Parts: sequence; C-alpha cells; structure tokens
Amino acid sequence: MLSKIESSQCTNKSTNLKVNKIKLDKPIVMGILNVTPDSFFDGRNDLTEVNIVRKVNAMEYDGAKIIDVGGYSTRPGAANVSEEEELKRVLPIVQLIKSNFKYLDISVDTFRSSVAQKCVEAGATIINDVSGGTLDQNMFNCIAHLKVPYVLMHIQGNPQTMQENPTYNNVVEEVKNYFEEKINQLNKLGINDIILDPGFGFGKTVEHNYELLNNLDAFKSFGLPILAGVSRKSMINKVLDTTPEEALNGTTVLNTIALTKGANILRVHDVREANECVKLIEKLS
Repeated sequence: MLSKIESSQCTNKSTNLKVNKIKLDKPIVMGILNVTPDSFFDGRNDLTEVNIVRKVNAMEYDGAKIIDVGGYSTRPGAANVSEEEELKRVLPIVQLIKSNFKYLDISVDTFRSSVAQKCVEAGATIINDVSGGTLDQNMFNCIAHLKVPYVLMHIQGNPQTMQENPTYNNVVEEVKNYFEEKINQLNKLGINDIILDPGFGFGKTVEHNYELLNNLDAFKSFGLPILAGVSRKSMINKVLDTTPEEALNGTTVLNTIALTKGANILRVHDVREANECVKLIEKLS
C-alpha cells in the first residue's frame, strides 16, 4: 500500500509516496543532489559513495523529506548529455540512497522516460520533469505505468534555448493555461498524483520570475501541491549582483515569500536554512 501526501491546502489528497506518509499541512523540504560536473552551483567530481552518503545524511539530519537526484544539468546553455551518461550518473546514486536511507523519498530530476523507468525500478519514488513532458512524448504514458508522483514543471523552450528570448503577454495566465492543459492530459491517463512547479528560471526573465513568485498563490486553484525552486538562481544574483555561492541569504528571503504564497515544497541546496524558514513561518499561522 502506498503512503500518501495529505494537505489541508490541497483538494487532491491522493499524491502517493512509497516511503513515508508525508503530511502537507505544513511545507516540506526537498534537498538537491546534483551528480553532474557542470551544475550552476554545486557541480562536482568528488562523487564517491562515502561523500554521497555523508551529503544525504546531512540533508536528512537537517530536515529533508525528499532527495532530488539530477544527472543532467539544466542550467541555461548547458551541454546535452546522452541517455547512457545520465543513467550512468543517477542510477547508482538512487540505488545507494535506497539502500542506506529507508526514511527518505527519492526524486529523480529527468525529462527522459527511459531514465524515469529505470530509476523507479531501482527505488526512486517521484519523477521531477523540467520539461512537463514536452521533451519526451512517452513520459506521460511512462508515469501512468509507474504510478509515482509527477512534478509537472513549466518551461518555455528547452535547457539549451530557454533563456535566449523568453516572451509572454501575461506570464501568470500563460503558465496557468499550460498547467490546465497538461493536468487534463495527465488525468485522462489516470495520473492524479501531480505536483506543480512554475519553473523559475526556465524560459523566464527576472521580471517574469518575480511576477510568478508574487502570484504563486494563483496556482492553488488547481488544488495540487506547489513546488518552489528558487535556490541560488539568477533571479537572485541579477538583482543583488551576487554569485550563486553568495546567494544563500537571497534564497532564504525568496523561500520565505514562497511559503507565504502557498508553496508546499521547497527545492533547495541548503536544507537546514530552508527548514528554518518553514518552522518560523509556521509560527505565524
């Protein structure tokens, strides 16, 4: 029997997690584990099993409920990575986390259905697709077969082109229309375990990003959990003239705003600080 996410803010209460019964009556934190050498913030080549276990253990201790594993850098202009290379990066990490951390859910950040399939078979419990099914026409059918929660993210273009000239007449309404269309497609396939991500930085200008953040609560009308991923992104650095390494304070500010606007999940590099945001905001309710 699959466990469930439950939320007083979400009318959809069927979002299933295989590991823990996570209640979204208060927000939770998803910790980012990039296993790429070219991530915009924490790309690395020191991915030994010992280091991975140490990193995940620290995130769990700091309050992460989900670990999001990514093997394909989606920073603007990032190089394409083959399916074989992506699997080589993420599959052993999923297996490693599964064997060492029984109380953590594992999300895999991929737009490829074949990667999603193999990672769920290895123990992943959520698929986080930055493309919303636009880069792999088989993704929705795959999720229907796998029966795992699906993070539906909005993107304009693809990771190689998305920041060339993002254009909207009304970014909030256009993202809402995108979600409505995609949710209908997913529902017709029997997929109801959907988490919405407006895709900060994915085919948006700085102004688009802040308009979406300021109106994040507009997406609550879908009755689905909302994920906010602003951690150390250029929407902070371009305003404050900082680097990703210097953007923790800005990230904390925007995470706090996202929580006040109805975010249910914070996807972050810095789990302890995000969890502190959750605890402090909780005191206001």
